[in-house]
Amino acid sequence: MTMSRLLRYCSSLVDTQSAAALYSRILSSFPSGLQMAFSYGSAVFQQEDHPSKDENMLDFIFVVDEPVKWHKENLVLNKKHYSFLKYLGARFITNIQDKRGSGVYFNTLIPFENRIIKYGVISTDRLITDLLDWDTLYVSGRLHKPVHILKFPNNQDLKNAMQINLMSAVHCALLLLPETFTEEELYQTITGLSYSGDFRMTIGEDKKKIEKIVKPNVIHFRKLYQSILDNEEHVYWHKDTGKFEQYPNYVSQWHHLNLLPSTVQRNLLHSRYSTGRYPDYEEVLRAFAHDSNCSDHVAASISDIVKSSSWNQSVKGIFTAGIIKSVKYSSQKMKKMWKSK
Repeated sequence: MTMSRLLRYCSSLVDTQSAAALYSRILSSFPSGLQMAFSYGSAVFQQEDHPSKDENMLDFIFVVDEPVKWHKENLVLNKKHYSFLKYLGARFITNIQDKRGSGVYFNTLIPFENRIIKYGVISTDRLITDLLDWDTLYVSGRLHKPVHILKFPNNQDLKNAMQINLMSAVHCALLLLPETFTEEELYQTITGLSYSGDFRMTIGEDKKKIEKIVKPNVIHFRKLYQSILDNEEHVYWHKDTGKFEQYPNYVSQWHHLNLLPSTVQRNLLHSRYSTGRYPDYEEVLRAFAHDSNCSDHVAASISDIVKSSSWNQSVKGIFTAGIIKSVKYSSQKMKKMWKSK
């Protein structure tokens, strides 16, 4: 190992240890009772045109078994994190969390030491539902991409649902992709699932966001999906060239359609039969499997999920963050969008 490589390696070790210590301090400032915790985004995984991860806001998702109890304890420890909703109590906050938007309650623009953090709270049951059914594709969509898990779950149902969520992303992406495609194109298609239909991609997000997420992190995506792709019989991975080959036909499309999450299947059903009287799912999916425009129908079904959840979550954010923080957060997003142009 050359001296320059050794220095870079030592530097990366220091950065990793420093980040781990920071994450430990952040988690220790919150109540116990986390089923799982993970960080995500450009402060964790390098993105193109982001020279320093340390300048970006740290994003977290906290998964809790008992959200009312957790919020009640957090209101004691970190009352300033909450908007005016703190005066309505933990049960009201949990009701807003569960019944509105994507099942996540976010507190944003929180100072911590010399960083700014944002964290979302979701119940274990709600997350499992989203992972299996894609009813909002909000947190399940984040888990299509590499994340840094700070506390691993011990709930077996949650662990199983996380794996099924990744498998569903592969089945969906293969329906959308052509006969041949690259590894990078696969990961961009998977990443794009949870952004399709999101109005913020038009007025508040970096236009090259998906590309910037994937390009520097192909190796991390590969760790997530390699075993699934190796065992998927309807696609062949030419690892020496980094390209994939599939043969879209009735058999392969029926295979993938049959394994899509229930919300996607239900949207396909509604798109073809709007009278309220439907044939059974199998008959409908077989019809789509024969349809030469199958990929367009699947893309529209995904877009409908994201469109609804992103809009509802954004409206909810005005109340959970408060007006001032909402305006500040939105302005930061707009700056990123204009910079990308």
